[in-house]
Amino acid sequence: MILLQSGRLIALGLVLGTAGAWGLTRYLAAQLYDVSPTDPSTFVGVVAVLVAAGLAACYQPARRATRVDPMLALRAD
Repeated sequence: MILLQSGRLIALGLVLGTAGAWGLTRYLAAQLYDVSPTDPSTFVGVVAVLVAAGLAACYQPARRATRVDPMLALRAD
């Protein structure tokens, strides 16, 4: 459940970030050398790294949540 909720946030951030990056490519074209501003391999590589980092950051809390006794969690509420 924790990974699913985190995955939704990661996906939303990637969609908005990719759209923003795609929109700003005209302004960055002068800064790039030997790379197209809309190079698909660069976009895919960055998305892959960000997904891996996001899931790695969410793994620890998800793992910790699985170790909690459900009865203790329900009593705390």
